[in-house]
Amino acid sequence: MNRDRRQGEIYLEFYPVGGQVKVTAIDAATAIEVSTFGPASASQEDLKRIAVRKLKRRIEQLRAQGDLKDDPTLY
Repeated sequence: MNRDRRQGEIYLEFYPVGGQVKVTAIDAATAIEVSTFGPASASQEDLKRIAVRKLKRRIEQLRAQGDLKDDPTLY
């Protein structure tokens, strides 16, 4: 089994906190991490979509600031 970090791979963690769920998204290639919260009643797909969108936006922000080298294999 190959455990190398691959470009475009995102790890997701869902952690229930009371009536909410904390969703953490981590980019495997850069180790950039973001978290978001949503209601426990929301679908996992909706929470996943929000977390991934937030992660992509964060990567774009870092790239625009020059804090992340421009890598065409990233989003």
